Amino acid sequence: MSDLHTDTTQAVHPDAAKLEGMEHAKQYEFKLAEDYFFKSDRGLTKRVVEQISYMKNEPEWMLKFRLRAFEIAEKKGRPKWGPDLSDLNFDDIFFYVRPNEKQGTAGSWDDIPEDVRKTYQRLGVPAAEQRALAGVGAQYESEMVYHKLKAEWEKLGVIFLDTDTGLKEHPELFKEHFATVIPPEDNYFAAVNSAVWSGGSFVYVPEGVHVEVPLQAYFLLNAENIGQFERTLIIGAPGSKFHYIEGCTAPAYTSNSFHSGVIEIVCQENSHVRYSTIQNWSHNVYNLVTQRAMVHEHASMGWLDGNLGSKVTMKYPSTYLVGEGAHGEVLSIAFATDGQHQDAGAKVIHVAPNTTSSVVSKSISKGTGRSSYRGLVQVHEGATNARSNVECDALLLDENARTDTFPYIEINEKTAHVGHEATVSKLDDEQIFYLMTRGLAEDAAMALIVRGFLDPVAKELPLEYAVELNRLIELEMEGSVG
Repeated sequence: MSDLHTDTTQAVHPDAAKLEGMEHAKQYEFKLAEDYFFKSDRGLTKRVVEQISYMKNEPEWMLKFRLRAFEIAEKKGRPKWGPDLSDLNFDDIFFYVRPNEKQGTAGSWDDIPEDVRKTYQRLGVPAAEQRALAGVGAQYESEMVYHKLKAEWEKLGVIFLDTDTGLKEHPELFKEHFATVIPPEDNYFAAVNSAVWSGGSFVYVPEGVHVEVPLQAYFLLNAENIGQFERTLIIGAPGSKFHYIEGCTAPAYTSNSFHSGVIEIVCQENSHVRYSTIQNWSHNVYNLVTQRAMVHEHASMGWLDGNLGSKVTMKYPSTYLVGEGAHGEVLSIAFATDGQHQDAGAKVIHVAPNTTSSVVSKSISKGTGRSSYRGLVQVHEGATNARSNVECDALLLDENARTDTFPYIEINEKTAHVGHEATVSKLDDEQIFYLMTRGLAEDAAMALIVRGFLDPVAKELPLEYAVELNRLIELEMEGSVG
């Protein structure tokens, strides 16, 4: 994401399209001088895992957890399905980079190194905190550099910390839930993350507390050939309600970087949790993420997942409906341009009776871009009266663009009601012609159609983020004509 708060009330400059193009070219031109307190050796080794735990001064149980995860990763090996990952060479990656000598987060933006602070200001994060957020976390490379929660929520017992601080300050609560939703054994990249995790958000909202404005974390990669492995743990106590938003970006390099986060969410009885992310990585980042929520009795979990950047994305928000009456929904956007493969989707597992779910996936492919929907709906025996509906819509902007749908549906309960529909369409020449007769240029007409295609998802975002999403879509659409 670039500026979170685009002012849509300003008059349109006569060279607006040209200026937008310049901004698009500059959106990843924020490389800072590499001046770090510590940078690990390249590659994923036992020594690097031990270095990370030592640098963080972690308890013995966490070191043992990391080393066990490292062994699991070595045994598992990379998945043999999905996008091509052959260019991702772990021997080139720095798995841990600490920006500052002092570990921990600053209490004021003024305490953050000036160049890092200015970069976050360009991204609009401090302004977002002042205007519309209950709390903000900012991660730079492998560590959170800033984390702050407004006093009104702190008084109600809300915890919003970086994950490393959560481990230290709330050890019992942390250990009770950590790696219970996504254990290292789950998949290869979850095991890698478990071995080298650093940073992320630790969120706990107490029983009955409704946080009326969002909590936000923002993740920034700067160094070349870096890996970022945040570990986010979110716990909604019974009857709680809140919205967590995450944004990501990185500068463009000629070599590859690697982002592999793990997000674990626990939705206890009657809680209502929303998790939204707009990921705008540069096109040299492999974005391989595991996200999962465990949803208990009469609780609800909502995912809004936007993927507009990266070289390769593999991301499938998962919802396990383990309590009676639980509800889950996923709204997903994927935009693949030249050289990108967006392999995104959703997984919903119905375990308990009277559970409901909804998946809406919108994908756009442009140039040589490829978007894939990969989803799973599974209804276990005994999950009576489970209901699920999946809608997958794909839009192709060019002759060479590609889209795929890989839906898996497994029904082991006769009373289940499951629906699935998928559509693939191209830009309608008649629609474009009609809009051009109303005074729009061809590229503006195409962008308007694309925004309309994505509207069911965009309207679920807070206003500032919907504006930003539209702006990013317009930037990605540049050059679609001609």
